[in-house]
Amino acid sequence: MILFRRSATSVFFLSLLLLLALPSSVWARRSHTTKTWKFSANATTVLRGRASWYGREFQGRRTTSGERFNRFQYTCAHRTLPFGTRLRVTNPHSGKSVVVRVSDRGPYRHQRILDLAEVAARPLDIVRLGAATVVAEVVDDETPLGPTDAPENIDVLRAADPQPEAAFATYTVPTEQSAALTDSLAAAAAQPVVPIVIGTLLKPATTSFIVQAGTFANLTNAQAMQAKIESLDEKLEVNLSEETIDARIMNRVLIGQFGTRAEAEAVRRRLMLWGIGGLVREIASL
Repeated sequence: MILFRRSATSVFFLSLLLLLALPSSVWARRSHTTKTWKFSANATTVLRGRASWYGREFQGRRTTSGERFNRFQYTCAHRTLPFGTRLRVTNPHSGKSVVVRVSDRGPYRHQRILDLAEVAARPLDIVRLGAATVVAEVVDDETPLGPTDAPENIDVLRAADPQPEAAFATYTVPTEQSAALTDSLAAAAAQPVVPIVIGTLLKPATTSFIVQAGTFANLTNAQAMQAKIESLDEKLEVNLSEETIDARIMNRVLIGQFGTRAEAEAVRRRLMLWGIGGLVREIASL
């Protein structure tokens, strides 16, 4: 038994010496097992969803990263992005952008994707609103923090959203796809939009097309969507249609009547640029 213990002890110390003799680079490689998100010139990582803010009540408290929270620094909280990741956060409705650094974890309520420090939330009007829908991109670690110009391709980044009707989304847009979307959106924007006047019938045709911008059980929500679209483009004719589905009254938000699918598709793409999902429906003409 004693001999066995001495032999085991010798093996233990020999193994320890061998481990200590390993090059430091081996230890470094083994210690970095956490997957990180790196900025790439070949693709853009995009986050879309609601962002909120936090300020004075958290001033000086220890964040998850270990540093003290400072509401006057351009930082933010995200659930999973590595600490130090820099994001260019844009409010697409105001066109304002700010670059922030991830230093904390959260938010964990109301399906929000970011909590911005007060100084970073102010340029985006989030302090006044409480929360707002934003589009954020992972940018290079050398990108200066603070207010900045909005990305020129913000409409392309929004149009690439694979789940525009979801509460939030994270996706990657390859550079080639971004260029293709730019050309596609430019072509769609060039398509003429047929103005519709209430009470005026379309030219007789076999079929026509409308854009459905949402279906709501609550009439107030449907009216709010109608008002939002009308405020974004007063030339669009937006109507509500009441239908009964599975014994429930549903309110659909419908836009215009168009003679061709291309015209309706052009409007649907414009809605996507405003963060409004929709689909083109073919209907029987009068």
